[in-house]
Amino acid sequence: MGGDSAGPRFEGFGRGVVEFFEGLERVQAGLVDSQREVHDAKAYWNDNLAFYRAQVRAPMEALLAELEPEFGPGFGQGKVFRPHRDVRFSADKSPYKTHCGAVIELGRGGGAYYVEVSADGMLVAGGCYHTESDQLARFRAAVDTDIHGERLRSLLAALVEQGWGIEGETLKSRPRGFSAGHPRLDLLRHRTLYASCDWEADDVLHERACIDRVRQSWRAVRELNQWCADHIGVTEKKRR
Repeated sequence: MGGDSAGPRFEGFGRGVVEFFEGLERVQAGLVDSQREVHDAKAYWNDNLAFYRAQVRAPMEALLAELEPEFGPGFGQGKVFRPHRDVRFSADKSPYKTHCGAVIELGRGGGAYYVEVSADGMLVAGGCYHTESDQLARFRAAVDTDIHGERLRSLLAALVEQGWGIEGETLKSRPRGFSAGHPRLDLLRHRTLYASCDWEADDVLHERACIDRVRQSWRAVRELNQWCADHIGVTEKKRR
């Protein structure tokens, strides 16, 4: 994404977006390794590809292009995720994602402005979705300090007060090298950490006002994302 304000103006997602994803969910329901059902899913996708491009992906690209000038500079680039699932190592062979997601980020783990649309409506999130070993080490080192650790706790508490949910992958036991009495052990257990909020499918999803929901939500997680950028950053490990 280039953040070109001269591009198409976001006017909302197509009126049939919920029905499109509901149909995709139905055709992929219970899909494990059935070639017939894979064929059915691909047939459904091909039949609705024009709708997906015009009423789902194009609006998402327009939304991202309008928001990138505010949230991208000094932070990262925007992209819309591809609709196909990587099923190589998954028991679930459903070929397509049942949502359309987009993100502005510098690299995985170092903070992310995320948005997705699905049959359930819209979800917006921010924070750290992935950590390699070097990122996790930096995260724990920051949380271990009173200044940076308590800053993170206060950011999360403020988001909870605003109605956000705090999520992420966590360890069941404490990480090695930290005592059971550590004042921020709950945070140290996290391998990923992000905040999210959502809206059920409503008329706003199909209107210009939908972009205001995303903009205000991303502003709310700006400081959390900056904390992640400052203290987790992008992995220094080479991609395999």
